[in-house]
Amino acid sequence: MSFDLSVFSNKNIILAVTGGIAAYKSAILVRRLKDYGFNVRVVMTHGAQAFITPLTFQALSGNPVHTELLDPEAEAGMGHIELARWADLVLVAPASCDTIAKFAAGLADDLLSTLYLATKAPVWVAPAMNQQMWAAKPTQRNLNTLVEDGVHVIMPEAGSQACGDVGLGRMPEPEDLAEQVKNYFHQAQRAIAEKFGLLAGKRVVITAGPTREAIDPVRYISNHSTGKMGFAIAAACYSAGAKVTLLAGPVSLDTPNGVRRINVSSAIKMLDESMHQLEEGCDVFIATAAVADYRVAEVAEHKIKKAGDELNVSLVKNPDIVATIAQQSKRPFMVGFAAETRNVEEYAAGKLVAKKLDMIACNDVSRADIGFASDQNAMTVFFAEQYQMEKRDLEKASKQEIAQQLVEAIHDALNHKIEPV
Repeated sequence: MSFDLSVFSNKNIILAVTGGIAAYKSAILVRRLKDYGFNVRVVMTHGAQAFITPLTFQALSGNPVHTELLDPEAEAGMGHIELARWADLVLVAPASCDTIAKFAAGLADDLLSTLYLATKAPVWVAPAMNQQMWAAKPTQRNLNTLVEDGVHVIMPEAGSQACGDVGLGRMPEPEDLAEQVKNYFHQAQRAIAEKFGLLAGKRVVITAGPTREAIDPVRYISNHSTGKMGFAIAAACYSAGAKVTLLAGPVSLDTPNGVRRINVSSAIKMLDESMHQLEEGCDVFIATAAVADYRVAEVAEHKIKKAGDELNVSLVKNPDIVATIAQQSKRPFMVGFAAETRNVEEYAAGKLVAKKLDMIACNDVSRADIGFASDQNAMTVFFAEQYQMEKRDLEKASKQEIAQQLVEAIHDALNHKIEPV
């Protein structure tokens, strides 16, 4: 699944590194957290500096490394208070047996233990130690105290250790820890979106990509649609709090995080699945798919062999998916798309009325800079007459930005419909 990593750019992580051979993994962990877009500051105990240098973490994080409780360069010399207020999450990895004991006892004799007491941010610890130290009753007692105090303990892994022992005590791999941090913030943001997002509580169904209409077992009719716009809209709807189902034609794109994806191939199958989704319940139907207008009347059972200079194939018209859904008695809010090469706005306005849509977005796919394969788009949005809303011109931008503007337009229309008297 794909994530929009820009959502983490305003999240601040303090990575606290304590004494232990696993400190070398923490350098990789900084890189992985930075890859996800987090702001990272590193706190090191004196024991940690025996295994790896502060300069390493400064180079990787892009920020000064904090090692002393009383910092003459910090505001009023109270560096631990500044850090405590800055953090959205404190991750102690590796967390030594000594640090865990200090946390449990409430000691405050160094920067990290004082920071632990001073922060309101969630605190996670990833213990790393000898297997016997891990199993010792005082260590387990201290860990239970931390859990009772609301600290999230990431269980160590089993395996061979630097001392030669085998057992529990290895710090999880940096990639796994970074993934857990990412998922934590994503879930927190999702909870907010489901309550306060522009499409909170809405169930959205989106069609995206091309369809393929078989000629024989190895050949088909299709088009140049990549599905990028539809997938971007699916991600934007999910970020806005909606429950999203994506009916995807044959495209090579990662499924947006949190989105339910159903793969289809032909126009008939896409219509069947659309009707099924309508039966399950749908508040908003967004038809971005470039559905083939025609299909082969009779698909050959076997590969057609080359014979002569011409091959005649009989085509029949495919059903119009968006118009069919719009005609249903329990129709959702209908959003259509018009990809045209000329008279774009004229054709789009006509489709809006003819297909009984609530909203339509159109663009000129003859333009190389915003065509099917482009990462950018520019659109004009029209609304049905009953919404009494003026058309919107969405200037050229990334498809992600255009998708967000379309979500805003849908939200505005849903909240401005003028009901007949």
